Amino acid sequence: MDYANPTSTVLAKTGTILTEPPLGTSQDFLEATPYWDQSNIPLNTYKNKSPFTAKVISCKRVVGPKATGDTCHIIFDHDGKMPYWEGQSYGVLPPGINPKNGKPNTVRLYSIASSRYGDDMSGLTASLCVRRATYWDPEMGKEDPAKKGVCSNYLCDATPGLEVKMTGPSGKVMLLPEEDPNTDYIMVATGTGIAPFRGFMRRLFLERTPAAKAYRGLAWLFLGVANTDALLYDEEWQSILLKYPQNFKVDYALSREQLNAQGGKMYIQDKVEVYADEIFSRLEAGAHMYFCGLKGMMPGIQAMLKAVCAKKGMNYDDFIDGLKKAGQWHVEVY
Repeated sequence: MDYANPTSTVLAKTGTILTEPPLGTSQDFLEATPYWDQSNIPLNTYKNKSPFTAKVISCKRVVGPKATGDTCHIIFDHDGKMPYWEGQSYGVLPPGINPKNGKPNTVRLYSIASSRYGDDMSGLTASLCVRRATYWDPEMGKEDPAKKGVCSNYLCDATPGLEVKMTGPSGKVMLLPEEDPNTDYIMVATGTGIAPFRGFMRRLFLERTPAAKAYRGLAWLFLGVANTDALLYDEEWQSILLKYPQNFKVDYALSREQLNAQGGKMYIQDKVEVYADEIFSRLEAGAHMYFCGLKGMMPGIQAMLKAVCAKKGMNYDDFIDGLKKAGQWHVEVY
């Protein structure tokens, strides 16, 4: 990742990822009035029949050599014409024809991995975090190119200047409630499900936004991946942790490197369970809890939460229903 320290110049559309605002600048020019008002968020500005054409600025692999798979961070130039809010998604229309039906390839949705100001904080770019989908054929003894993910490979193979047809932004489920600056956010991600939470953290800690100036709560991030080489954006999490130890926590579940309390692999639900008492206390005090990643993460999470509820003498269904009714429960899995 090409991180840069702030200068007096905005490094717009260069593929540079800033970890602090350019000197003398504030990220306050894409805000609602008041900044936490969600009544007029951008929504479905561009649709399948009339998509926006964005240009790729950069596409870089962001995992180490021992990671299980290939994950890329892709920065797009939307020239300020496709605004979005943290927690929303873009659709990507890959070129080509679906051989199964002879029709053009359909849209694929990806959670946006940057704040509304983009990695360069100019308000002109957006980023996606994409894992290349491949299929290993045991009979062939290698990957079968005929079964690879059409859109993920299209994006991970992108080069600067590539024009990409995009739709959106879409989604309200994963928005960040900011009216109360003391709100705790508990975020649980597997793999590229980290995307929306990266947007949250940049807005709250790395940028000079109204939300950042006001925030006094705790943002607690849980990320589950296979091993250390598969960690995503660790440099950013560590820099935030160094500057804001009272307002940010990060915990990793590394399934191929760590063991849970029973001696098995450490999956995301096992890591969350370690802190179950504190998490339940914060939820009861009004914290919002988010889940993003492969849908296979949820059964394990739900089973763990049911077990914890049983130990506490609580009814799981009533507890979760209460969180949902209060708008504290946010799930986006795929």
